[in-house]
Formats: sequence, C-alpha cells, structure tokens
Amino acid sequence: MNDLWTVLDRSTDFAPLPHERPRSESLGVMGAGARKDALGRFGEQLATSYLQDLGFVLLSRNWRSNDPDVRGEIDLVCREGSAVVFCEVKTRSSLAYGLPAEAVSRSKQRKIRALARAWLTEQESGWVEVRFDVISVLRSACGPATVEHLRAAF
Repeated sequence: MNDLWTVLDRSTDFAPLPHERPRSESLGVMGAGARKDALGRFGEQLATSYLQDLGFVLLSRNWRSNDPDVRGEIDLVCREGSAVVFCEVKTRSSLAYGLPAEAVSRSKQRKIRALARAWLTEQESGWVEVRFDVISVLRSACGPATVEHLRAAF
C-alpha cells in the first residue's frame, strides 16, 4: 500500500442526482443535521455510481461492525480485481472548511483500518490485496458535482 495520495487520472464531473429532502415535523424545514445527512447520502450514491462505472463491484455499503470494541461505519466496500477496497466518502458543498479529503484525519484512518479488520474477519473469502481509497465529492450550488478518487490514500 502506498502512503502517498494518488489521484486517479480520470477525474469526472457528475450532474447532481435528485434526492429527497427530509423535512422536520416541528419546523417544516430541513434542519442542519438533515441537510448534512442528505449531502452525505448524495455523495455516497455518486461515489457508488462512479466506482461501478469504473468496474468496481460493490460488496457493502454503510457497513457497521457487530463487535462492541470496534464502533463506526465503512462507507463503501468494493472489489476491484483481486483487491478489496475500503472507501471513505467525504462530501462537501463548499471549500469553506477545506477539501473534502482533508477531513480524513489520522484518527479516522486508524478507525477505518480497525473496521476493515472486523469486516475481513467476518468474510469467508481470502483477498490478495487490501486497499484504502478516499472519494472526495464537492457539490456546488449550481452545476455538476466534482468527484476525485484518491487511490491507496492511506
């Protein structure tokens, strides 16, 4: 595995996908938490479509461990050839807080590695290679979203 960020040489713009906007019963408008959840779902759906277009096979989405010592979620687990690829998807609607991929801190990487071990423990198949990718989605207010795929990100 490579410690350097490697950008896939094919970067693609995707048009925004239609999605439901959940409404708060009390206020009749979408709260900040609901907007963040909707944005995250949008990014994960876009990342899933993007990876499947590249030939990745989706194995799990939003996988959670049954182990009480390993809490958290893996956004996407895919197969690319003989490799199992654990993908963290980060979606933002602006660059006000930096690039989406910058949110994958060292502690988040450690957590994803622990969750990946738990996922692999539950599987019957042996894998030749294990890789950790980050999918960055930037959704602008108008125009298509931008997807960046950082292969072997950590």
